[in-house]
Amino acid sequence: MSSTATFTVSGMTCEHCVASVSDEVLEIAGVTGVDVDLPSGRLTITSDQPLSEDAVASAVDEAGYRLS
Repeated sequence: MSSTATFTVSGMTCEHCVASVSDEVLEIAGVTGVDVDLPSGRLTITSDQPLSEDAVASAVDEAGYRLS
């Protein structure tokens, strides 16, 4: 059964930002899909199990951004 979670990322300004966040989040165990909407900062993650917000925040931080 898949799980979907939505977060808001602050600080992204371009497609490179989107790619960086996507790449880091895809490395979280269980993540099967990532969709980032640049204008709104919305990050939607599909995974095969519920994810901890800490894991997502850590991945976003690794990319150089923050959850807001």
